[in-house]
Amino acid sequence: MGLFNFSKDSGAKTSAPKTTTAPSAEILKQAKMDSMMQAVNVLKLPVKDISISINDDVVTVYGTAETQVAKELVVLTLGNNVGISKVDDRINVVKPEPEATFYEVKSGDSLSKIAKAMYGDAKKYNLIFEANTPMLKDPDLIYPGQMLRIPTQ
Repeated sequence: MGLFNFSKDSGAKTSAPKTTTAPSAEILKQAKMDSMMQAVNVLKLPVKDISISINDDVVTVYGTAETQVAKELVVLTLGNNVGISKVDDRINVVKPEPEATFYEVKSGDSLSKIAKAMYGDAKKYNLIFEANTPMLKDPDLIYPGQMLRIPTQ
């Protein structure tokens, strides 16, 4: 559990609900929470009783994860959204494991470049890709400001 920092200006964008009038701040907030929960649910991670709240640019998440990996993927999915600068993680883990390192992608990075820096071997890029699947769909589609899990070898 802890507070994780993210780049507020990068990540997935949520869209406002379609209405004939300008949506209220509360409606926009609820739409953002719904979109973020949908992104987490699509991953089909072993996390129960998940709930989130948003206060300005901070998402607080509660629930129970079967594994540390599931917990970290939930945190990354929520934090990698435009307008979110922090995730207050309050998820309990049933089977605690060592935490992975989080890495913020910089301009010019690739998974092989990150693997070379973190493991000393660019060919280990697939370890990073697999650690961030299903959040990542393609090893070539990362962007500056995105946070990734870097597992221990």
